[in-house]
Amino acid sequence: MNKVELLGRLVKDPEVRYSQGGDPLAICRFTLAVNRRTKKNGQYEADFINCVSFGKAAEFSGKYFKKGQMIAVVGRIRVESWNDNEGKKRWKTEVVIEEQFFTGKTMAKEGNAPEDDGFYPIDEEVDDSDLPF
Repeated sequence: MNKVELLGRLVKDPEVRYSQGGDPLAICRFTLAVNRRTKKNGQYEADFINCVSFGKAAEFSGKYFKKGQMIAVVGRIRVESWNDNEGKKRWKTEVVIEEQFFTGKTMAKEGNAPEDDGFYPIDEEVDDSDLPF
């Protein structure tokens, strides 16, 4: 089984490009900074994981995801290899996104203070008797 679930912050705004040909396909690439479980000198270390999405998911990523935003992704690991111009073997590992989710507030560019994301906590005393579930 090849399945990956990640929760992290976008290192920079996602980049969307389109394939060439009769029916162009959107391809979006971005990098997630994912904290490790352990700390070093009181700070979490992070892994920087390259991700790619295709089609409608790629267009969505490019339109709505921004640098500093916390997102969750589900996908699979893909490893590619090729020989460069000098004949050296090169490798690339990335996560191919199958599902993606908003998970939290974005980090402001200055001072790392959370921005208002339009969500608010639900009051525990709300009458939910008229909900259909």
